[in-house]
Amino acid sequence: MAAISDGEANLGSLARALWRNKRSIIGPSLIAAAAAFIAVNLMTPKFKSEARVLFEGRENIFLRPEADKTMIDRGAIDQEALASQVQLVLSRELAREVIKKLDLAELPEFNSVPDGFSVMTIPRMLGLVRDPGAMSQEERLLGAYFERLNVYAVDKSRVIVIEFQSADPDFAARAANTVAERYLVMQQVTKQDQARSAGQWLSGEIEKLRGKVSETEARVEEFRGKSNIFMGANNTSLAGQQLSELNSQVSAARAQKADAETRARLIRDQLRSGQSLESADVTASELLRRLSEQRVTLRAQLAEQSSTLLPQHPRIKELRAQIGDLDQQIRSEGERLVRSLENDAKVAGARVETLNASLDQLKRHATSTSDQDVQLRALEREAKSQRDLFESYLAKFREASARDSIAAAPADARIISRAVVSNLPHSPKKVPIVLIAALGTFCLSSAFVITGALLDGEPSRSAPVEYDTAPVIVDRRAAEPRAPDVRSRATDKEPPPLVEAPVASREAVAPAAAPAKRPALAPVDEAAAVLRRAGEGGRRVAVIGSARDVGTTRTAIALARVLARRSRVVLVDLAFNSPNIDVFSNDPSAPGIADLARGAASFSDVITRDKHSRVHLVAAGHIEGDATELLESYVLLSAVDALGQSYEYLVIDAGSQSDIAIGPIAQLAARAVLVAGEAAEQPSADLRDQLLASGFADVTVLTGPPPQLDHAAGSSAAA
Repeated sequence: MAAISDGEANLGSLARALWRNKRSIIGPSLIAAAAAFIAVNLMTPKFKSEARVLFEGRENIFLRPEADKTMIDRGAIDQEALASQVQLVLSRELAREVIKKLDLAELPEFNSVPDGFSVMTIPRMLGLVRDPGAMSQEERLLGAYFERLNVYAVDKSRVIVIEFQSADPDFAARAANTVAERYLVMQQVTKQDQARSAGQWLSGEIEKLRGKVSETEARVEEFRGKSNIFMGANNTSLAGQQLSELNSQVSAARAQKADAETRARLIRDQLRSGQSLESADVTASELLRRLSEQRVTLRAQLAEQSSTLLPQHPRIKELRAQIGDLDQQIRSEGERLVRSLENDAKVAGARVETLNASLDQLKRHATSTSDQDVQLRALEREAKSQRDLFESYLAKFREASARDSIAAAPADARIISRAVVSNLPHSPKKVPIVLIAALGTFCLSSAFVITGALLDGEPSRSAPVEYDTAPVIVDRRAAEPRAPDVRSRATDKEPPPLVEAPVASREAVAPAAAPAKRPALAPVDEAAAVLRRAGEGGRRVAVIGSARDVGTTRTAIALARVLARRSRVVLVDLAFNSPNIDVFSNDPSAPGIADLARGAASFSDVITRDKHSRVHLVAAGHIEGDATELLESYVLLSAVDALGQSYEYLVIDAGSQSDIAIGPIAQLAARAVLVAGEAAEQPSADLRDQLLASGFADVTVLTGPPPQLDHAAGSSAAA
């Protein structure tokens, strides 16, 4: 991948920085890995065993109460019920039973109080962890127990997993199985206690109901005796039973009367019409049957004799006389039968009248006792309700008594997987811990190295520069000062980024008998160092030329680039009479500060990048009208002030002193850099005094030729 241009971080520079500091990265990583390895080997290994319990409704249908036997799905278990069972396994009541069962108070692993100084002494003194010595024995046991116990429900199932950790693998398996077993026993005991409590309550209620039933039944019998209302068969009163019987007799008598009258009328109609008598009564009469047989015989003889004898023959007359006599006898017998049936009808009618009279008398008696019957029925209903309730409670009491045994109360869960002894320790995970410690230290060390390289600006420099340590002697009477010797650490093919003229500060322009001696730093570098040492007061600086063509723009861009090695810098071109900053921009046609002041552009439009560094540039833009009036406008001053607050350093290219109004510039920047060029000592001192009088807190004077930039395109265009 190609490196990014000047001022931009590139991966090659970061890789070189990491390689140079490889010992600072690998060393701590190996130390951390060794420390982690020693720590995990000093830790006591813990073994984990797990038991699995299936939660389901396991109640035997033959042991259910009668009222519950009709229920179809008693095993429907929702997730809330399963979560509740998990909390039951984690309950303190179950924990106390397991602690007592396993005798954890006798095990140092669960009931140990630290003696003397240890690693956890300081955290306990600071209150970061609880002091076991200040806790009761039960609290210590419960804390150690719950620290090693883990219970959870398997997703989308009814299985509950019970995990237990201990330094002893056998004890871990035994503890997990004990927790599961005590959980099942707790469920059985709970059901047994419920049945026992129900039986005790039902026993008391049954005794109360027994007395109430006896009392209500006694009141019923007492009232029945007082009101003379006695009961017959089928739990019916005698009066009611008599009414029913009389009513049945009246109906039977009426039916008998109607039957006799109907039969008598039928026979009489047959006699009147001369028809032969044909009815059940006639058939049942022996006399009528014999007379009818004799008539049939005589009619047969008459027919036989009529075939040979004349109608006036004595034999024919005799037969006819005998047949007529038989017909008369049959009629007489029929009339007698009719009279007998009519008499039976009269007897039945008389009986109906008698029964009706008796029935009316009983009705009047029943009407007079209706109120007493109502009271009696109310008493009987109350007695029946008390008796039914008593019998229901008695049946439930018998069922509860039968379920009082723990064998009759099966638990709602069963163990499907018992815990087994594990041979491999569960914790600590030695290899992952060592790897994580080494990798974390490696990443942290690499991050420190990369951060230091970025803060030093190293990835944005082509090659670090080493200056000669020989002192620089500034001779103001000479026409050409001697520049420091510059050598590159990286390669001889790359020129140094800046070769600048010597710097003359406030002390440099003062009279001195001996030549000044200072470290071999480039003048612009020394000016940047002065600004950094100034702190907040050096965050804003204006570069002002003593005249035109003294290298004001070159000095401003060089100073901004030096500051940008470690900080965020913006360079603003306020030299409206001779703007040159745009030639260094990656977008020379972008609008500038003047367009921003007129509202024709925004901050994002006017801020561009230096082609060869990380410096942000704001060009002058299109100047319309009076440059001095634009420079003094409130909008422009506010915009430049906003840029100064957004960046760590604000560098202003103010142009030559003769072309600008110093007052507005002094409001924006606390310090100034005066580019004096080849000017004499006294004029430079006078210009510096003028700048100090205009409001600048400090002025640094740079004399000599302008700095040589490392890119000819920018230098040739700037004045």
